Amino acid sequence: MEREGLAPGDLRAAAPVGGGTQNVMIRFTTDDRSYVMRRGPRHLRDTTNAALTREIEILEALARTEVPHPRLVASCTDVSILGDSVFYLMEPIEGVNAFIEVSDFHRESPAVRRQIGFELVEALVPLGEVDPEAVGLGHLGRPDGFLERQVDQWLREVNRYESVEGYVRDIPGLEEVASWLRAHQPMTNEPGLMHGDFHLGNVMIAPDGPGIAAIVDWEMCTLGDPLLDLGWLLATWQQPDGTDLSGSKLAAAGELATTDELIEHYARLSTRDLTNLDWYRVLACFKLGILLEGTYARSLDGRAPRALGDWMHARTVRLFNQAIQLIH
Repeated sequence: MEREGLAPGDLRAAAPVGGGTQNVMIRFTTDDRSYVMRRGPRHLRDTTNAALTREIEILEALARTEVPHPRLVASCTDVSILGDSVFYLMEPIEGVNAFIEVSDFHRESPAVRRQIGFELVEALVPLGEVDPEAVGLGHLGRPDGFLERQVDQWLREVNRYESVEGYVRDIPGLEEVASWLRAHQPMTNEPGLMHGDFHLGNVMIAPDGPGIAAIVDWEMCTLGDPLLDLGWLLATWQQPDGTDLSGSKLAAAGELATTDELIEHYARLSTRDLTNLDWYRVLACFKLGILLEGTYARSLDGRAPRALGDWMHARTVRLFNQAIQLIH
């Protein structure tokens, strides 16, 4: 911090920032301001530092857009500083993560809770309209063939888990969902910038209203198909039968906008063709389910808490059940 000209003085009031299950965030203050530091998890994955470096680049680019995001202060890609991980500092976000808490204002106002879902859509639509070349992110991914690669890419990932001692693959419907995705893939798509993990837990909400203070956790951002972000939001939102994948505090408070209402709101704001939206919803369940299964696999050899791994596996099963319901 001194090298970056931030003149930190004494570091005080260090405390963890909750909400995620992977990377570590710590909020602290100095003589003149507050910061949040973000670094990799205690047990780094092979891809952690590359992903955080990518996230730094994305936050720098988002500063040139209207997309709500954490404001980057300084970054360090020299892993020798912490001994293992890339890290960066960002400005604190004055908001709440409704995955783990709701403010009194949210708790007391059903209208505000309902509006939060629409505000999420309103934050998502402009992200998909960002010109990646104009903000320096044209190299971020390979949008050509993005949809074609998804099924094989994530099947290879779940196959990798089988190298973990004690892991036995038990994902109901995996082959059926993969086959359906291959058979029903949209013939065309409109590429764009996508968050890659867009759900309630990765959004900070204004404590005194429904507005989105910031979208966080950008390490999976890429050039792909923004409709997958919408599918991801729908897969993780409270379902029509009242079930909620994440067990969020917001869903527990009740009276949220429905998934159909979120789709209708997106359709009003976006020019994207939603004809094949169910395909993106099924792909979101497939991809997220396999991603969560990775935490379960890591928990079997001590790289993640076992209770967390079991919780994640249960969510994987629920996501694949949701995919099967959409297919039928």
